[in-house]
Order: sequence, then structure tokens, then C-alpha cells
Amino acid sequence: MADGGRVKHDSPISSPGPGRKKAQQQSPSSKTRYSVNAPGHCFRKVTLTKPTFCHHCSDFIWGIVGFVCEVCNFMSHEKCLKHVRTVCSCMAPTQVRVPVAHCFGPAGLKKRFCCVCRKHLEGSSALRCEVCELHVHSDCAPFSVSDCRICHQDGGQDIDMYQHHWREGNMSSGARCEVCRRTCSSSDILAGVRCEWCGITAHASCYIIISPECGLGRLRNMILHPSCVRMCSRNFSKMHCYRISENSQHGEMDTLDDVDTQSPTTAKETQSTGSPDTGKQTLKVFDGDDAAKRNQFRLVAIPRIIKNEEVVEAALRAFYIPDEPQDYELQSYSQPGLFTDDIINRNGTTDNKPVFKDNAPEFSILRAKPRETEVLKIYPGWLRVGVNYISITAGKSSTVDSVIKEVLSQLGKQNENSGDFQLVEVWMSSKQVQRQVLDGQELLLDKLQEIRKTSLRQMNQTRFYIEERRNGVVQVNLLLGGLPTQLGQDEYTNLLSEHLTIKSHLVTITHLYADQGAVVLQISCFSEAERIYMLAKDISIDGKQLCSLVIPEITESTLPKGSCPLLVFVNHKSGGLKGREILYSFRKLLNPHQVFELSSGGPLPGLHTFRDVPRFRILVCGGDGTVGWVLGVLESIRHKIVCPEPAISIVPLGTGNDLARVLRWGAGYSGEDPHNILVSVDEADEVQIDRWTILLDAQEMTEDGTENGFREPPKIVQMNNYFGLGIDAELSLDFHHAREEEPDKFNSRFHNKGVYVKVGLQKLSHTRNLHKDIRLQVDKQDVELPSIEGLIFLNIPSWGSGADLWGSDSDSRFGRPRIDDGMLEVVGVTGVVHMGQVQSGLRSGIRIAQGSYIRITMMKPIPVQVDGEPWIQSPGQIIISAAGPKVCMLRKAKTKQKKQSGSLKEVRSESPAPSEGCGDVP
Repeated sequence: MADGGRVKHDSPISSPGPGRKKAQQQSPSSKTRYSVNAPGHCFRKVTLTKPTFCHHCSDFIWGIVGFVCEVCNFMSHEKCLKHVRTVCSCMAPTQVRVPVAHCFGPAGLKKRFCCVCRKHLEGSSALRCEVCELHVHSDCAPFSVSDCRICHQDGGQDIDMYQHHWREGNMSSGARCEVCRRTCSSSDILAGVRCEWCGITAHASCYIIISPECGLGRLRNMILHPSCVRMCSRNFSKMHCYRISENSQHGEMDTLDDVDTQSPTTAKETQSTGSPDTGKQTLKVFDGDDAAKRNQFRLVAIPRIIKNEEVVEAALRAFYIPDEPQDYELQSYSQPGLFTDDIINRNGTTDNKPVFKDNAPEFSILRAKPRETEVLKIYPGWLRVGVNYISITAGKSSTVDSVIKEVLSQLGKQNENSGDFQLVEVWMSSKQVQRQVLDGQELLLDKLQEIRKTSLRQMNQTRFYIEERRNGVVQVNLLLGGLPTQLGQDEYTNLLSEHLTIKSHLVTITHLYADQGAVVLQISCFSEAERIYMLAKDISIDGKQLCSLVIPEITESTLPKGSCPLLVFVNHKSGGLKGREILYSFRKLLNPHQVFELSSGGPLPGLHTFRDVPRFRILVCGGDGTVGWVLGVLESIRHKIVCPEPAISIVPLGTGNDLARVLRWGAGYSGEDPHNILVSVDEADEVQIDRWTILLDAQEMTEDGTENGFREPPKIVQMNNYFGLGIDAELSLDFHHAREEEPDKFNSRFHNKGVYVKVGLQKLSHTRNLHKDIRLQVDKQDVELPSIEGLIFLNIPSWGSGADLWGSDSDSRFGRPRIDDGMLEVVGVTGVVHMGQVQSGLRSGIRIAQGSYIRITMMKPIPVQVDGEPWIQSPGQIIISAAGPKVCMLRKAKTKQKKQSGSLKEVRSESPAPSEGCGDVP
């Protein structure tokens, strides 16, 4: 790759971001250029026409004169110019340490600024990375580079030290510099930097003195350290590696490398810049053959009378290319040669005659001139040599082998066998990092010219690495779900061979989850893994769609001492749009490999990933039904995971959230800071909670209550909160039917409760006489029922969105209920009115019994519900008993966190207080 540094800072006047209005106009002295210490910038003096802030010090620019970079729109005071350390966007490829692609998704609703052009993001064209804090316009995304967080070890490439991962701007208000303790954030511009692992913040001029090694900050104990995660991710995009649902992304995500930058404002600007009154014209420029074939161009606004060298430099700036204009030329798209002889004759001269007049071509291609020699930067690929890159001069006869020998000589490895090394071309595109091993006899100069002819933007984002040749073992782990349950390994093997035609010598079933209908495949070939992954998404077995996920491998031996990583499950369908924002926030705050979306394979992929972790905790983001789902899967595979009893915490996203209320996690998520939630989880106390098994054995019943033959197979369900029969379950069933008919309307707790009230009012005149249709035994003792319409069995002291159905009055007949006492409380309600009074706190239920073994005999079909999941149960026997060991849950600590004057960033930069059972990481 050519040397990216600018030699001088002369350039014409043109905005690098065509299609958006300029915030300032030219001043009479705009021809003067100003050099700064930060590479890539091209400053000129401008006259300000609206309030503007300095991007270096964040202060308001008083007066009408400022200095703006014509490439990235960086604005500065005159006094700040000599202190600017922020590199220009055109130099971003030179700042990448390890290329890691981004995962772009639609942007959120908060005010953000583009990390490429530094302008405010607005409208539906804004994008954000789902893993880091990169925010860009959709037309700026192709010019961002693959500088996302390193979240795992890829194959045999080991990284010995994890450094801070700095990202500029878009920080929380009130963030303070770690060095000078002054405010470093701004809501008006892109200012300040923040580490995306530990969360410390600093000024752009201060962070360079901070130690490069990152300690992961306050959340270090619960973050899954990247050095512990291994994944062979070649051939898989980062969206696949992090299991990010593709259906939640914009349709334009697939065309992020497109460079057609026309936006809603482009038409207006084109008309204004092309009118005779303004003295400007607009060029449509391609950066290579690939862009010309796809008709993806950049708009370049130039004066009607301008020198050709200035036109070329304006085109270079439009593509964020920091090279000198003398090495480039513009060609007409319709002609093989240059569209005017004046460009050849006057390029690089001091002639003041104009090159462009009113008859500029509609389309032009920016080309690099042929070069006799070229200076290349060769980066040592994880060789621990202590240098960033080696500069090599390549000529026409320079082959890849000769360059490798010269690089080894400069690295002091001239005695090494050059055949043990290879040269790798790496294209650091924002969407995907593409690697290609070059042939030893390939002429390197011809390769560079080929890349430039294809795309100059691609050339600017391309690096060359020298690496040791390794015969690494390929090991890709895929989890396939949606298979028939309760089959043997041979049966699953035959099933996969039939539908996926797997190659037995490349594919091995390593783990079997027959209860869940899932298997884990270990595949020793990238192409075979990719084929199975894509094919499984289009196959259904027994009418059920298969699910395929790429699973990382956690090496428990490299886990930091005392660490207690957090496994996060998010039901993004709960809580309306809040579920998706929670998912996005936790992916940024933690390692995305420890955050799992339940719509992609359920809880099994996460539990399988953490199977060998000796100690971890779980955070479930969803309603009570989601918590029960996770607990059910955990119970079924408990014998296959090393951690005997992972404690579970909750972010309540459902409607009732009764279990979350009891454990102090709140009535529902209302926009709390996700970082504070994680701190609360780290400080939470472990408690035990009873769990119950319900056996539903439907039988033909006679009038006297005796069994009269088999009706349907027995069913076993697990209960955590409560079990209800009668009017309570009937209301839940009507609500469930209403939600199934119009699921899109049930996206808020307020609407859900409104529907629940509506179905309750419709049952006011209903009379069931439940006490005549069932018989109850508690601890093998018959219990006479009063006149009731509903019977509820409570495991926790919260029912129906926080109501105290048992009541707080003391009663000598019964003990005080607890969530771990091994007892159920049996309560009756007389109807809808009684339930409404309980919900309002005016009355409690009718206390009937307490016990640990319940038998119910039903003489007729009755609605029932378990933890909010309702159905009609046929006549027969229902037996409720304890479900083995108690469940370990996390209860939020009563003590509130002290408020920090510096808001979020100070909390993250503090040394962590060791949580129970989790020590500090050395």
C-alpha cells in the first residue's frame, strides 16, 4: 500500500461529503492552507454563518472565523490548530491495529454524530455497529474501516496484550477526562474518546499518555475475556459469528460498499451548484471499474473555472484518499483516454489557464497513473517483533518472494527460511475483512495496479501482512436445532445425511441434546461448514424449520482467576422496542459472545457455550415466561454443564413480572442505564427459590370422582410463580387468544393491562361454581373448598402484576410464606370483582391451606394456567410436588449505589468492589 501521509496541504475547495449542505461559506482568504500535527487534515479558513463549536476543545467559536478540514469537516479555533491530535478520516486505515469487521444495523433514536464526516446523524439513513460505538451515515459507511472490537481469538492468531479500544465522540453527557478530570464530552459535536471495553473517557489530546493496556474496568469480573474465546470465523460474517438476527437489519445493509451518495438533499444541491448564478458545477466520479459497472459514484462540486490538479484533489477528497493529486488523473467514462488534452499537458504545472469549462463530462473515472516503483508498508502478522510495519520499495521486477526476503532481512530474520512465510493481502472493508494469500511468483507492482484499477477506495483500505505458514487445524462448531426430539446419535446422523448430505469424514457430532432436538457438529473444513450453515436455514424436518448457529469455544483454562462471566439471554420481542435496545447495549458493554438472542435457537446455544465455565451467572431479559423457559432448559441439561448452579437475575420486560418484583428487580424496565443494571447484578445476593412439578393426568371421570379409563397421555410442566384454575386462568386464556389474533398490538405493558381489564369486564356476570367441579387434597388431607370461582397455588408473594393475594395479616393457622420454605399457599377468589379488589389492595384472597404435596381431582374441563401460560385441561388428576433441588436466583441488594458526579464514565473507571464469590482479575 502506498504511503498514506500527506506531503503538503494545498487543496481546492470542495466538500468531502456531497449530498449534505455545508455549514460555512468561503472567506476571502480561503486559498490559504494550514498545516497541523495530526496527519491527513487539510484546514482552510472559513467565515461562519451559524453557531459552531471547536472539535478539539468543545468550546464555542466566538466570532465569524474558524478553520475546517476540507476532508472530514473537523472544525477548530485558530488557537487550537497546533494542538489537534485527532487524525483525519482519510487516515483511518493507518490507525487499525487488528482488522475486525463491523456489524451494521439501523441506528437508535438518540442524537449521534457520524464518525466519518463528523456531521449530525438524522433520518433513516443512519447506521450503527451492533458491537461497538461506531455511528455513520449509510453513504459514509463504505469509507469507514474494519476497526471494531476484538472479541475472540481467530484460529491460531494469538494476541499477547489487549489494549484500550478508543472510539471518538458520542459519549454520555458529563463524561470526564481520565487524565485532567475536565469534561470531555459534547452534545453538539464529535469530541472526546472512550475505551469501548473499560469505559474510561479522555480528551483526544490527553488519552495518548494513558497506559495502553486495558483492564476491562468495573465490569471486568463479568466480561468474558476475548483471550478465552476461540472461533474459526473465516467464511462467516460477523453477523453470523455474533448470532445477530439478519431480519432486524435494513435492506440496504447488503449494499454498504455502494458509493452512490445521493441523499434527499442532493437534488437541491445539484440544482444550485449547477446553476449559472453560483458559478459551480457537479461532477459524477467513479473510483474504479467496479464502481463504474455498478453505477456507484460520488458527487464532486467544483467551480466552473478551476485548475485540473484541483479537480483531481477534490475527487480524491470525495473518496477520502490522502494521496497527492500528481499521481492521479481523471478519465472520461465513455472514452479509453483522457477527456481533454489539457489535463495531460498542464497536470502539475503552474499554468493559471482553466482546464474545466462549461462542457464537463457527465461521468468521470479517477485513475492512478502507472508507477515505476512504489513504497509498500508490510505489517508483521503477530510475530512479536516490536515494530508496526516495514517500508519496502517495490519495482517492476519485485515478486512476492523477493519482498518476503527483504522484509525478513529488515526484521533480523535473514537466517529464516523464506518458504516458511507468506504475504497476505487484507482488505479492511467496514463490512467484512477479506484475506488472500499471494502467490510467490506474483509481481507485486502489477497486483497494486490491479487493485487500484478495480477501486481506489479498496486500495486505501488494503494492507499486506507477512505471516508464518501454519498448518492450523480447522474446527468450526455449528449447533443445529429444530430436529425431532428423543432420537439416538445414529438416528440423528442418518437424518442429517438424508437432508444435508453431510460428509462423515469432515463432520462429527460432538454433543447431543435429545430433549431439545439439537446436535452440535464439529466440522474440519470451512467450505463444508458454510454449506451446512446456509443449507440448514432452508430445510424443514417434520414441518419444523431448522436453526443453525456458529458457536464459539471457551477455553476455561485461560479464564482470569476469580472471574464470574455473565451469560445474557434477551427476548427482544418483550417490552416493545426496549428489548432490542437492551440487546444492543449489552453487546457493547460485554463481549457479544456472551449475549444471546432467544429468538435464535432459544437458551440452549448460550448454555452449551458456557458448559465448561466453572462459575458463571445468568441474566434473563424478558417476562416471567422467558425466565421459566430458561430455567426449564437449564434443568434438562444441568448434568452436562460444569457449573452446578448458576445464579439467575432478571431484567423485567414482560407484563406481570411477578418474579422480578419479588427479587427487587422492579415492576418493569423503564430505561435504566444498562451499565448500572450490570453493576446491580454483580452486587446482587444469591437466594434459593422453590420450583414445582405439575403432573396433569387426564382420565375419564365418573360422577363420584373415580377414574374410568385413559383419556390422553400425561403431561408434566414446571411451575415457578403460581398455578391457577378457574376464573383466573380463564381471563389469561382470553388474553392469550386476543394476543394471538393481533400480536403486533401487544408491545407495551399499558396496552396489555388494558386488554386484561377488558376481558375481565366481560366476565362480570359469569358464574362457574368451581368448588363443585374439583376436589382438593393437601398433604394427603382432604380440604373442603368454600364457594369460589378461582383457585390459585402461590409459590411467591406476588400475583397478577404485584398483587398480594395471600395478604399480610397474621394467622395462627398458617406460617409466614417464604419463597424457599418448600410450601405452596392455596388461595381462592370469588370472581372478577374480588380479583379487582385484590389488584387494588382493598382486599386479599381467601386463605385455604398450605402444603408441599397437592392433589386435585377435576370432574369436568376447566381452564388452567401455569406462570401465565393458559389452556383448557381435561378432567382427571393434577399432582403438584417439589421439583428436586431449589433454584438459585439473584436478589437485588437493598443498598442503592451512590450517585457519581461524573455520571456513567466515572462508575466504569473505578476499581471494582469484589462481588460474592468473584475475586479480582490480576
